[in-house]
Amino acid sequence: MPMPSTKKAAAVVLTAALLAPASPMAATAATARHPTARHHYDEDALRRDLAAVRAAGGGDVNVLARVDGPHGAPLLARVGTRTADSTDPIPWNAHFRVASTTKTFTATVVLQLAAEKRLSLDDTVEHWLPGVVAGNGNDGRRITVRDLLRQTSGLYDYIDDPEIQDRLINHFEENRYDSTPAADLVAVAMRHRPLFVPRPGGATRWAYSNTNYLLAGMIAEKAGGASWRELVERRVIDRLGLRDTSVPGLDPRLPDPHVNAYLTGPDGTRIDVTEHSLQHTADSGVVSTTADLNTFFRALAGGRLLPAEQWREMRRTVRRTDDPEDLAEMPEGTYGLGLRRIPLSCGGSYYLHEGDGAGVNTRPAVSADGRRAVTVSVTTTTAPPDLAALNRATGALVDHALCDRPATSR
Repeated sequence: MPMPSTKKAAAVVLTAALLAPASPMAATAATARHPTARHHYDEDALRRDLAAVRAAGGGDVNVLARVDGPHGAPLLARVGTRTADSTDPIPWNAHFRVASTTKTFTATVVLQLAAEKRLSLDDTVEHWLPGVVAGNGNDGRRITVRDLLRQTSGLYDYIDDPEIQDRLINHFEENRYDSTPAADLVAVAMRHRPLFVPRPGGATRWAYSNTNYLLAGMIAEKAGGASWRELVERRVIDRLGLRDTSVPGLDPRLPDPHVNAYLTGPDGTRIDVTEHSLQHTADSGVVSTTADLNTFFRALAGGRLLPAEQWREMRRTVRRTDDPEDLAEMPEGTYGLGLRRIPLSCGGSYYLHEGDGAGVNTRPAVSADGRRAVTVSVTTTTAPPDLAALNRATGALVDHALCDRPATSR
């Protein structure tokens, strides 16, 4: 059973009690060595934005950011330590669980299969998975693959199931090595009525549900003839040479180097949540680095992973309508097929998919032309951060980096 990989993760595993950080955090930065005249967004600007992200996280978070552009070496900054009892800084190439950013990987694979005519976005869930989405008002005959990828199915989010919430919030230690298959988690969602059922010719309604991507992964496996994990490895990771990206499955360990993540348990003690197998499905199971995520999103926007038709389809977004929590935490933007589109203050827009899991918050983004990308990785040391505040701070950093200008230049 994966940890919640959406913004709802802030409610998971834990009380809001804060513990003082075990060691002081110091900010450091490394930057490209080309002339500063060519770039307005520089080391000082990134450092200021990183400090704002840390403050938005309650001051007890570790933050690593990387900006890649068309001119040479990347811009890097970090604040925090590798573990709670260490003074070692965050490694520049730290691995972390990307949580719901996995959805963009899964959507890419599904769209590749669509380009190869192995499936159609207009296929129904019932066509591929007979009888799986049924009961309690759920109807797989009226939900398409496109609905799954763009979050317009109306299906209940299995993460919200009270039993699952109890296991994650009150019994994390007993369940950290959980291996519940995706099909069983879909069955949990089927115990609940959907929020809505798509109606042909009716208004498109939107609500975020991790259940959608479990089903998308199951369909990809049938159409692609391999596990979703193998499909992502072969079609994305290997194709791009992402040496620091993996799909560990039920292996609970993170590759070295990494930053340990902590949350506060119900009894007020700090829990090291770094090692677990809860995020092992197609909605949340990828591990990566800031460098590899920037490479992935730039390749996607640059046409290296999808034909033009499928890339256009991925960017065809809909308005978000039926998820007040999502709208409160991410007030701007629309949603496509495994991608959000967010407006830029300097004109145009960028694409991203956030990832929120046990002790981790990932914010990768890419400019529409693929020339610039930025990833912010946040690791908690106590309680989960307030996601509305965190999104404001990371959103400002992303906007400044992709517009290539610091906030002070406005």
